[in-house]
Amino acid sequence: MSALVAAAALAVTLAACATSEREDGAGEGGAGGSGGTLVFGAPGAPDNFDPLFAQDGETFRPARQMFDTLVTYKQGTSDLEGGLATEWTPNADFTEWTFTLREGVKFHDGTDFNAEAVCFNFNRWVNLPNAAAQTQAIYYSDTFEGFTSNQASATGTPVYNSCTAPDPATAVVKLNKAKGAFPAAFGLTSLSMSSPAALQQYDADKVEQSGEAFTYGAYATDHPTGTGPFKFESFDRTSNVITLARNDDYWGEKAKVEKLIFKVIPDENARKQELQAGTIDGYDLPSPADWESLESEGFQVLVRPVFNILYLGINQKNNPALQDLRVRQAIAYATDRESLVRTQLPEGAVVATQFLPETVDGYAADLQPIPYDPEKAKQLLAEAGQSNLTVNFYYPTEVSRPYMPNPTNIFTALAENLRQAGITVNPVPQPWAGGYLDSVTANGTHDLHLLGWTGDYNDAGNFVGTFFGRNKPEFGLTDPAIFSEIATADSTVDPAGHTAAYEQVNRDLMTKYLPAVPVSSSPPALVVREGVSGLIPSPLTDERFYTVSKG
Repeated sequence: MSALVAAAALAVTLAACATSEREDGAGEGGAGGSGGTLVFGAPGAPDNFDPLFAQDGETFRPARQMFDTLVTYKQGTSDLEGGLATEWTPNADFTEWTFTLREGVKFHDGTDFNAEAVCFNFNRWVNLPNAAAQTQAIYYSDTFEGFTSNQASATGTPVYNSCTAPDPATAVVKLNKAKGAFPAAFGLTSLSMSSPAALQQYDADKVEQSGEAFTYGAYATDHPTGTGPFKFESFDRTSNVITLARNDDYWGEKAKVEKLIFKVIPDENARKQELQAGTIDGYDLPSPADWESLESEGFQVLVRPVFNILYLGINQKNNPALQDLRVRQAIAYATDRESLVRTQLPEGAVVATQFLPETVDGYAADLQPIPYDPEKAKQLLAEAGQSNLTVNFYYPTEVSRPYMPNPTNIFTALAENLRQAGITVNPVPQPWAGGYLDSVTANGTHDLHLLGWTGDYNDAGNFVGTFFGRNKPEFGLTDPAIFSEIATADSTVDPAGHTAAYEQVNRDLMTKYLPAVPVSSSPPALVVREGVSGLIPSPLTDERFYTVSKG
């Protein structure tokens, strides 16, 4: 059996086994479960509620409750299972995928989910009309590589070709080339199915940029309309409270609580105090230093498996000195990542050797971390004529991230490392929900920055391809050789060849290019009070709250 045929058979087998456990409650009606309201403390505010324009975990969190994807991930794992599709079958060369869809599914506005709705969504994505919208649709752009009319940083021919609906329960998606990321990438939250009627009624594609800020149409701000177990009710932007209501017409297992509230509390200590006071039922990203004490108080600390990367980003676009590999290597030698992991991150965190955790296929086990050597850093800076290097170092505030529990503390430690190597650091703090992501990922106004990534699925391309697969404002990397190498790995669908190709990509990124410095991978956690059950920690931070009940 050829590798392609074997992979196709595996995809069909996965699909055949993919009848979702969520169907178990499909006939129960909306009143089952514990009822009541669950209040969960979120570390940051969502940027908007249209999953297509989501770029961070705080935006994905509410979207995952309101929307479904064609393919999804079994709770607590990165394994595939059925979402809105019960089967997904490729053709022989993996350039066409046929989806068998669930029947009788409704969007929250009462309109039908069917194959025409699937095609409407795919065609919407590829035809985004302007640079502002394309800049914000980074997951689509990274996955499908281009738009019908490229207006922003994407320059390639779209991977997506067309979609047809031979009948209401069958959608056929044709691609211009194979991608090893599929079928797993079909489960990306950004590729959720939205109501075509609502998209058109509420100006979904209206995205505008003013300076470094982006604004969205009414669909993204007040009318997100999916097929998920919860429906959007309100977002009080003064109190930073998002309220979702149970969807009693949900096609799968009905949510156990009637209301789901995400209360945005950026300060971790304030989240802890609200849990202790009983005003919230749980929160994300408790400080690692608090895990033991929280458990001793009777709370449940739920630790996710490691599936993330924190990196010190280097932007070559603005500062010519950073275009010199020796300078980027000096920055790597100057950072004491072992000390950082030991003092700032939870037990189980490790120093990163490359831009993905070791649990991801394509990890090059032979790579060793660049050692902490400030004298070597000074030597490299001198050789490059940059002994007086000055950098603008951006870092986020008012947020905790799974890979970065306390950004200010991590910035402080790394900035001091750089100063010890003779580099002058200009700190540039920006609120996470107040322009930080736009500054570093959309506009590239920084020299150095802190950011990271939690994998969406188990594929190296979801990490290194997302970061370095093309010229992006975040890094200013322009070498076509690495873009081509990543594209070749991405289009290799034979599993062994796909893994081997990405192992070499990772070696080359660390030795030939070093567009950033991989810092660490670590296990983030959630915490809930006694009596809360059914919250399943996900390595993808893909927690679904429809299973959660309150005792």
